[in-house]
Amino acid sequence: MRTPTNPGTVDAYIAGFAVDVQAILKSVRQTIREAAPQAEETISYRMPAYKLNGMLVYFAAFKKHIGLFPPVRGDADLMREVQPYAGEKGNLRFPLDQPIPYELIRRIVKVRVAALGESAEPQARKVR
Repeated sequence: MRTPTNPGTVDAYIAGFAVDVQAILKSVRQTIREAAPQAEETISYRMPAYKLNGMLVYFAAFKKHIGLFPPVRGDADLMREVQPYAGEKGNLRFPLDQPIPYELIRRIVKVRVAALGESAEPQARKVR
């Protein structure tokens, strides 16, 4: 699998993968955008990332899975539900040879939006 070395955009990141993986990445992207339409899309740590009152979520393609970061915290029911996908640091790994749980991703993003909304302090504007 070819991975982009320094993509400037999410489109460039997705384009760096095989067509079948591109389709999955596009669906993950769409799922995140629908769950958090107000989030800003960017590239961070050379992977797609979304900001909303802080870093909301990242996703990335690997040889055998799609990763979703950061780990799910604070919602016991959701934490139990994501357990089969949890990697060693709690980040999620959705195997490419299994159906991707898009509805679960949607719920994770919505929980993250709520958590960041509750904990976010207003950003001070820089005065020049």
